[in-house]
Amino acid sequence: MSKVSLSRKACTVNPLKLSQPVGGALAFLGLADCMPLLHGSQGCTAFGLVLFVRHFRETIPLQTTAMNEVATVLGGVENIGKAILTIHQKTKPRIIGICSTGVTETKGDDVDGYLRTFMAEHPELGDLAVVYVSTPDFKDAFQDGWSKAVRNIIQAVAEPSVEPILGLVNFLVGSHLTVADIEELREMSESFGLIPTFLPDLSGSLDGHIPDDFSPTTLGGTPLDAIRHLGSAELTIALGEQMRPAAEALMLKTGQPYVLFDRLTGLEPNDQLLDCFSQLSGQPVPNKYRRQRSQLLDAMLDGHFFIGGQKIAIGAEPDLLWNLSMWLSELGAEITAAITTTHSPLLEQVPCNEVIIGDLEDLETRAHGCDLLMTTAHGRQAAERLGIPLLRMGLPIFDRLGATHRLSVGYRGTRDLLFEVGNLLMANAHEGHPQRWPLPGESHAHSTVIPG
Repeated sequence: MSKVSLSRKACTVNPLKLSQPVGGALAFLGLADCMPLLHGSQGCTAFGLVLFVRHFRETIPLQTTAMNEVATVLGGVENIGKAILTIHQKTKPRIIGICSTGVTETKGDDVDGYLRTFMAEHPELGDLAVVYVSTPDFKDAFQDGWSKAVRNIIQAVAEPSVEPILGLVNFLVGSHLTVADIEELREMSESFGLIPTFLPDLSGSLDGHIPDDFSPTTLGGTPLDAIRHLGSAELTIALGEQMRPAAEALMLKTGQPYVLFDRLTGLEPNDQLLDCFSQLSGQPVPNKYRRQRSQLLDAMLDGHFFIGGQKIAIGAEPDLLWNLSMWLSELGAEITAAITTTHSPLLEQVPCNEVIIGDLEDLETRAHGCDLLMTTAHGRQAAERLGIPLLRMGLPIFDRLGATHRLSVGYRGTRDLLFEVGNLLMANAHEGHPQRWPLPGESHAHSTVIPG
């Protein structure tokens, strides 16, 4: 069991944390025909917009209530109403997702009450769905904002169902999964004859495709009707501890059972996932996944010579930290530094001595003597100063192409990530730290270092 502590520095030096409104807005970007709206100043929205554009390299629909100093002090809920009417008139979305910011949360306006009154006074808005989520950026972090947004979407939109439809399965997707991860899970579930619904579905809206026609709202994602009928599925699969509140909200509203997978990188969790698919569908595991499992086993046999015994430092959101640290420890690596952004029930189980809720300076300080650094693109300077390779994980990654298409779930994704980690460690050993790696069949404990 690891010790969880909070960094007590006077200020954050090199931030790892992203704010709640950014996480909430990204969740709304995974809905079809949606317009995310940040209730705050224009600067708050501009920050999130630039971050998303640099990471996804796509056009990002994101609006603001444009709060100024006077509206912030006197109360600016009327700005929300004006924004909804303007957005509805100009872009015709089916759903508007509103995230608060620190500026508006400090005033403490009753936004939920205002929205109920506003929607009742404007019947012309018709079937427009409006979802509000409280995401002050002076507390919690990116993962929390995403989690709260998904929970509130379910509470506001999902409808109870009389009887489940055979073959339907819901996936509540954590913020740590990429577009490629969602596409892989869709392919895996469909190969069992299941019909999946993903919420949120970034693979529909931010997968980098070129649309046939211009759309001022999101280009794809989870349709509003699909969200309404989430209760018709046989089972909900929650991916990541952050999705537990959303899964429980859906179960409370529809009575639908759920199962939670805290990670999908590694051998055992994917064995469990495919067994879940098999039991749900009544179908045997397809041969291609048996083959992929065999390939992963061979890759683990090859890769543990290079990964086992290596010291690795990780800075990531809690669910991503848990996913990476558990998998690497299974390969024999030592997690010597673990930095995260917010609290989670999993942190005490991370396989290291201490998990610190802190920043990238805390990570750099504790990463001396490590062989590999794993964090966002903001850790590149720290990796240079430490003289160790950086594996970019999480968001944002703005100095590499294809960040959203990196696959790390399933047998195939685990295998590819293993190769990526192993190759970085091998290249670093050859370039700056000459070392004789053990040959297959030779114990790592008997490897010797060749003087440089």
